[in-house]
Amino acid sequence: MEALLKLSNIKYSYHTLQGEIPAIMDISFHVNPGEFLAIVGPSGCGKSTLLSIIARMLEPEEGTILVHNPNGSLSYPKMGYMLQKDHLLPWRTIWENVTLGPEINHTLTKEREEKLLMYLEKYGLSVFKDRKPNELSGGMRQRAALVRTLALDPEVLLLDEPFSALDYQTRLSVADDIGKIIKEEKKTAILVTHDLSEAISLSDRIVVLSKRPATVSTIMEIHLTKDPDKPLSSRKAKEFPMYFDLLWKELNQ
Repeated sequence: MEALLKLSNIKYSYHTLQGEIPAIMDISFHVNPGEFLAIVGPSGCGKSTLLSIIARMLEPEEGTILVHNPNGSLSYPKMGYMLQKDHLLPWRTIWENVTLGPEINHTLTKEREEKLLMYLEKYGLSVFKDRKPNELSGGMRQRAALVRTLALDPEVLLLDEPFSALDYQTRLSVADDIGKIIKEEKKTAILVTHDLSEAISLSDRIVVLSKRPATVSTIMEIHLTKDPDKPLSSRKAKEFPMYFDLLWKELNQ
């Protein structure tokens, strides 16, 4: 399988009045079409910086990102970004929030409206579509934020700690739901997280970064025995503790 994105020798530093602060150094890995890739590493090692480079919000000082789309084109994939907070506009209804992107882009066709209504129905939000964000739970708001992200039909979803603002019980449920949604929609996803259990339960592969300036410490393939019809079954898989121990040791060398 040809990689959708291939990062080669990416380097980035922050420049301040006090001098240059190296953030990431010589980062290389690839992302396959339809893959769920997690990125973990010590706090402050540059995970979010790397995600911003992939999103083309920052330009690397050195290195390249090569693209090979399944259709053979070399155009950069359309990105969707989910952040720690849902950033739903409080004065707009859930429906008005999820249609905001197509509305701004003048692409809110009848067909797209029908697709968004299908998303809301499928993911338990249709009865709340005329409610304001403050009338929904944190988990529902995050699902709505995902539907808003999917509204522009991105090819790659970038997830920067999207569950960290939720309480632990809600976080487990919403992470499982959103992971399932991304798989159902056959989207390529890149998740930045501090939560090792979250990374193991959601991803196909995990890129482990070293402390800053970050380099790739290891890349770990995840193969769990799980029941796709039972929520959170991945965390009960017999292989789960082994992967957790391996990641823990890698991060604490």
